[in-house]
Amino acid sequence: MAQYEKRPEAIDALSPEQYRVTQENGTERPGTGEYLHNKEVGIYVDIVSGEPLFASGDKYESGCGWPSFTKPIEPAHVSELRDTSHGMIRTEVRSAHGDSHLGHVFPDGPADRGGLRYCINSASLRFIPKADMEAEGYGAYLDQVEDVT
Repeated sequence: MAQYEKRPEAIDALSPEQYRVTQENGTERPGTGEYLHNKEVGIYVDIVSGEPLFASGDKYESGCGWPSFTKPIEPAHVSELRDTSHGMIRTEVRSAHGDSHLGHVFPDGPADRGGLRYCINSASLRFIPKADMEAEGYGAYLDQVEDVT
C-alpha cells in the first residue's frame, strides 16, 4: 500500500480554487465542479495526498449541486469532524492523510445504500479513470470500481 501524505509540492501545484477549497475550507459554487456530471468509471483521490477516497460506483445524482457519494472507498482515509460554522451544525469531511477539506456528509442519502450523502467539492479531487488505475498505483482498487448508477 502506498504512503499518502500532505506534500508541499502538491500544495504548490494547486490552482487558486483548489487551494481555497482544500487548504482554507472553502466551498465551490454549486453546479460548477468539474466532476459533478462525470459518469466515467474509476476512483477519486485526494488532490494533495493521492489517497483513494471514493469510487465511481458509489457516486449518485443527489441534485445538491456537488458530486455526491454514498460511502468512501477506504473509510480510514476520510475523517469526519463537527463543523459549527455558518450558524449550522454539520459534519465536515477531510482526507485523513492530506488533511484536505473535502466537503460534508449528511444523513439524507439513499436509504437502500446506507443513508449517507458525502457532498464533495470537485476541487479537492483528482479522478483516475479505470484504464489508468493500475499504471498510477491504484490497481488494488480495480475490483471496487463499477459503473455509475
